[in-house]
Amino acid sequence: MCEIRLCKLNSEATIWRFQVPIGFEISGFDRSKTWVSQNGVFAFGFLDTSSRGGDVDGYVVGIRYNLGDKAANMPVWTVGGGLRVSENSTIRLNLDGRMILFENPSGLIVWSSNTSGLGVQKATLLDNGNLVLMGGGDNVLWESFNIPTSTLLPGQSLQFPQTLRAPSTKSISSYYSFVIRRFGELALVWELNVTYWRAQGHLSSFGGLVKEARFDANGVLGLFDTGDRTVLSISSKDFEGPQVLRHFRIDSDGNLRIYSWDKVSHQWKVGWQAVDNQCNVFGSCGLYSLCGYNSSGPICDCLYEGSMNWGNDLSTVDSDSSGCRKMVDLGNCKMNASIMVLKQTVLYGLYPPLDFDLMLSEGACKEYCSNDSTCIAVTSKNDGSGVCTVKRTSFITGYRNPSVPATSFLKVCQVPQAVSARGINPHTSFISIPISPKGYIEHEGYSQNFVEAIGLIVLLTVSGFLSIEMFVFWFFYRRRQITAQTRIPFRKDVQMNPHYSGLIRLSYEEVVAIIANFTDQLGPSVYKGVLSNKMPVIAKVLNNSVSEKDFRNAVSTLGAMHHRNLVSVRGFCFEPNHIILLSEYVPNGSLDSWLFNTEHELNEGNWQHRLDIALGVARALAYLHMECQICVAHGNLKLENVLLDEKLVPKVTDFGIKCLLGNEAASSSESLPEKDIYMFGEMLLQIVTCKRDIMGSSLHNLVSNVNEELKLEGSKGSEGIERAVRIALWCLQNQPFLRPSISEVVKILEGTLSVDRPPTFAFRQDQVDENIN
Repeated sequence: MCEIRLCKLNSEATIWRFQVPIGFEISGFDRSKTWVSQNGVFAFGFLDTSSRGGDVDGYVVGIRYNLGDKAANMPVWTVGGGLRVSENSTIRLNLDGRMILFENPSGLIVWSSNTSGLGVQKATLLDNGNLVLMGGGDNVLWESFNIPTSTLLPGQSLQFPQTLRAPSTKSISSYYSFVIRRFGELALVWELNVTYWRAQGHLSSFGGLVKEARFDANGVLGLFDTGDRTVLSISSKDFEGPQVLRHFRIDSDGNLRIYSWDKVSHQWKVGWQAVDNQCNVFGSCGLYSLCGYNSSGPICDCLYEGSMNWGNDLSTVDSDSSGCRKMVDLGNCKMNASIMVLKQTVLYGLYPPLDFDLMLSEGACKEYCSNDSTCIAVTSKNDGSGVCTVKRTSFITGYRNPSVPATSFLKVCQVPQAVSARGINPHTSFISIPISPKGYIEHEGYSQNFVEAIGLIVLLTVSGFLSIEMFVFWFFYRRRQITAQTRIPFRKDVQMNPHYSGLIRLSYEEVVAIIANFTDQLGPSVYKGVLSNKMPVIAKVLNNSVSEKDFRNAVSTLGAMHHRNLVSVRGFCFEPNHIILLSEYVPNGSLDSWLFNTEHELNEGNWQHRLDIALGVARALAYLHMECQICVAHGNLKLENVLLDEKLVPKVTDFGIKCLLGNEAASSSESLPEKDIYMFGEMLLQIVTCKRDIMGSSLHNLVSNVNEELKLEGSKGSEGIERAVRIALWCLQNQPFLRPSISEVVKILEGTLSVDRPPTFAFRQDQVDENIN
C-alpha cells in the first residue's frame, strides 16, 4: 500500500503529502488541490503563472516551490516543457501506469509519461523536487529529473544533447535555449542559429567528449567529459556558503542565472548571471525596439514614435507585442522616405540574423544605404575599425548605450512635422531623401548642380543649341548611372561578401552567364549555376503568365522568408519572355532519391534520420502557415521538393509561388493550408514506409510492415514511428476539419504532444487503427 497523508487547510485547499496511488488526479477546476513533497518545499499541480505575463492563455502543470509567497514559488519543471491547457483539463496517474494530462470532456491526451505496462504502482514527489513513478520494491521507473525543462535543481544533470528551454510567456515556444556542445562548450542560443553567450571548457587532447552538466547543492555547475573529469565549472557568488535552496535556470528574458533563497528577505537572490548586460541578449526587446538602461535597469523603447507607443517594460522576443508596431513598408510611403540617425546605437536584423559587413566610413556607410533600395538600415561602428554593418530585413531590433561609439541609420517613411515633433527621441534626427522607382537615392548637391546648369544655359544663350545638346547628353548619362546603381547589390556586394544574402535582380543575359548557357540541367526547367562570389545557385524557369508587379510582390515575400528548413530565394529575372527564380543550391539531392536508394539499410540510425527529416519538413510548413506575415501555402509538397544538405538537414523548395501569384485557388471543400496538411500526411507515410505508392497500396499492409520492422529492431525508437504513423493517418482524413493543424503535427513529431488512434477511412475497408495500438 502507498503511504498517503491527507491534510486540509482552512477547508479551501487539499494537500497530498509525499506519495499518491494509482488513480490520483488533479483537475484544472480545482487548482487549489496540490501534491506536496514530504519536506514541504515543492508542490505539484496546476501552476499560476499570471504574474509572469498578463496575456497568458491557459495553464501549465508541473512542479513549483512551495515557499508561501506567490512570487517566490517559481516553477522548476513543467509537463511537456510548458504545454498550456485549459482549466477543463485533468492530470492523472492512470490505471495502466501512465501519468497523463488530458482535456475534458473529449478525453484527448495531450501529454503522457509513456510508462504503461512497466508496473507503476505509485508516484512520489521527492524532497529534492524530483517527481518519480515507482514500481514494486520502490524501484524508479520514470523521473522528471531525466527530462529537464528550464531549470536544474541540486543533484540534477543535463546530459548531452539535452537542452534547457526558456519558459514562454505565451502558448508558443521560446526562442531561447541553453545547450551543451560536444566539444566542451556551454552556450545560450537564439532559435538555434545565433549564439550570444558561450563558456568554453578544456577537453582532453585525447579525443575527449562532453557527457553532461551537473548542478550541485553548493551552487556550482560543472561540465564533465565521458571520463567524468571536470572540464568547466561555474560558481554562484555564495559558493559553499550556508546550505540554502538553489537552482540553475534559463529565464524567459533569455538570460541564464543561479538563484539562492534568502530566508531573511524571503526572496530569490541572483548569485551568478551569464550575460551581465541584459541588452547583450540577442533580441532582448523584441521587434522594432531598442534596449537601453535607466536608473531602474534595462528598458525597451520603440525605434521611433511613429511605430507605436514608447514602451517601458522589458519584453522578450517570444512575446509578439513588444509595444512597437511594424514600420511602414518603404515601398508604400505616401511621402518621401527619411533616414533616421540614431547616435550611440547598434541595430541588427532579427529575422533572419544575416547582417553583413563592409569597410566604409560613416558617411559612405549612410550613402551606401541611401543608394541601395534593398538596404533597410546600417550601423557604422565608429571604433576605428571602419566596419559598416548592412541590414536587408525590416525585422530590426537593437540596443543603445552612451559608451557605444556606433551610429545607426534607419530608413523610415517620413512623418508630418507635427507628429514627429511629439515626444521625439532625443537621440534621433531625420534626413529627408526622395523616393525613386529605381531605389532610394540621396545626392547632396544634386539640385544645386541642376540649377547651376540651367543658369549656365541662360547666360550662354549665344551658344544655346550647343548647350542644350550638352545638357541632354549629361542628363541621359546621369540616368544611365542611376540605372546602373540598381545593379550594385549583385555586381559589388556579391563580389565583396561571399555570404551576401540580399535579393538580387538580374537580366536574362546575366542569368544565362551564371548557368553557363543552360548546360547543367538538374530537372525540368531547373539548372545549376554559380554566382561571381562562387556561391552555387539553382535557376528555375517559370511559365507563369503574370504581371511584373504581382511577380515582384511575390518574390519580395519569398525573399523575406528565412528558415533553417526552407531553401532561400536568392534573386530573380523578369523580362517579357523570361521569368526565372534563383534559389539556394542544396548539394545532397532530393528526398526521394535518398529515400528510395537501395543502398540504405533500414537500421535504427536510418529510422531516426527519417524522423528528423519529417520533423524538419513539418517545421518548415509551420513557418509558412503560421510564422510569416501572411499564411503561405506550399501548394506542391512532395518528396521531390524536399532537398537534403550535407548533414541530411531537409530544405523545402518550390514553395509559395503558386499561392502568392493566385495560380492555385482553394476548393470549396478544403483550403490551401488544409491541402498542404493532406500532402504532408502522404509524404510522412512515404518517409516511414519507404514506399512511393502509398494511396495505391493497402494501408493495412503498410502499417503491418512497419510494425514488423519495429519488432525486428526492438522497442527503441518505436514510439516515434508510432506517433508518425498515427499523425500521418490523421492528416489523410477526407474531412478537412478532422485534420490536425501543422503546429499540432510538429509537437507530436517532437514528442511533446501525444496522439490518439485515428478513425478509419471512409473510402477504404482497412481497419488501420488495429495496427497502431
